[in-house]
Amino acid sequence: MTTQAASPVVHTAPSGTRRVAVIGAGAAGLCAARHLLARGVAVVVYELGSQVGGLWVYNNDSGLSPAYASLHLNSEARVTAYQDFPFPEGGPLYPDHRQVHQYLASYADTFGVTPHIRFRSRVADISPQAAGRWRVTLADGASDDFDAVVVGTGHQGSPAHPDWRADFQGEYLHAHSYRVPEPFRDKRVLVVGVGNSAVDIAADICVVAQSTFISARSPVLMMPRMLFGVPTSRVLARLEKSWMPWPLRRTIRETLTRIVHGRMEQWGFVTPKSRTHPTSHPSLMSHFVWDRIKAKPGIDSVQGKEVRFVDGSRETFDTVIAATGYHVDLPFLAPALRPLDGHRLDLFLRVIHPKCPSLYFVGMFNVAGGGNIRMMDDQAQWVTELVTGAMAPPDEATIRAAMAAEQAFLRKHYPAAPRYALELDPVFYRGQLAREHQRARQRRPALATVMSAPLPSSKQGN
Repeated sequence: MTTQAASPVVHTAPSGTRRVAVIGAGAAGLCAARHLLARGVAVVVYELGSQVGGLWVYNNDSGLSPAYASLHLNSEARVTAYQDFPFPEGGPLYPDHRQVHQYLASYADTFGVTPHIRFRSRVADISPQAAGRWRVTLADGASDDFDAVVVGTGHQGSPAHPDWRADFQGEYLHAHSYRVPEPFRDKRVLVVGVGNSAVDIAADICVVAQSTFISARSPVLMMPRMLFGVPTSRVLARLEKSWMPWPLRRTIRETLTRIVHGRMEQWGFVTPKSRTHPTSHPSLMSHFVWDRIKAKPGIDSVQGKEVRFVDGSRETFDTVIAATGYHVDLPFLAPALRPLDGHRLDLFLRVIHPKCPSLYFVGMFNVAGGGNIRMMDDQAQWVTELVTGAMAPPDEATIRAAMAAEQAFLRKHYPAAPRYALELDPVFYRGQLAREHQRARQRRPALATVMSAPLPSSKQGN
């Protein structure tokens, strides 16, 4: 029934090998550890909770998971899975959180990652040491030194709240705290946002709530999840070609959506004219047809339980659920070491700290189409090449130039909003990775030179 390996891999690293700390045992941390272990690197994975799986663990005791009871993958399983570890055969096109959690646990066991995980380990500080090494200190005071650190903690653990939160006098919660619809029975509910979590939650609660509204500040194309009996992504893969300019691709997507759902404007939304993060749901638009959900534009002001929208309309609500995104939270890094620029991570190809070449990040992005887990696999393999010395990053000037080019691409193609700070275009990004691999083969400097670059001081407090 499954394609997984029959027995787990056992790793025994020889003495004197490189040591790497991986922070987090979610999808990103697991694949980073798996690839490093396969190349003989000694790995320690620090996990805050008591299970692997990160955000896919429902009611995770780490306190960081936003998983709700109805959560499913929003990308097809076959394009989401790790490259060499497909989801079990015969499973659903879009597995739920329990199935994804089981898949990740099986991955960790199969590739021998689980024995290297230290559960219930809160990392309090990661600080640079001499010769490019790092010290990882836990909340209980225990510490250990490593040659490199991979941060795979994700970016959906610290909710971003709207400015008007304190003005609303009814029940307020962030989508991060939402689990099941029953507490909202017979209530007047407003869901703020039109991302995948927002539409999932609105579709959940509208069958029990007295009324459900969804506030869309930004334009959105609510694409169908399935077309002609297959996932819409398969249809787009056949229709869209790499040579096509974005306006032509947008026209294809708008046409397919209009055939199934009609114009966005007839439901109260605005059709986007620039690239936007894909949003879809298998039943959301049916709830609009049945008048269970109504759309509103962005919020202008809030007073008591009354919400005034930018079109001048007003509605009274018992509950507001804010699906308003997250802040990237790196509390274990001193301010000088945090590669943050507003909501954006200032990293070379989303992986390498520009001033700390042995501090890596995996999974800190939102893929604009495709599967996040598959892209994490690409990053983890590159990190492994860097750690083992098979490849090395370019100098800081080249790094900065590449980072500037990526930001120019994002500014040209995506809205200038916090939601798109971590947006990653898979075609553009894989092209960047391929070019960097080619350049790195020509450089191949000594690993010692790369890893001993001076690091910023962490003595600035947290």
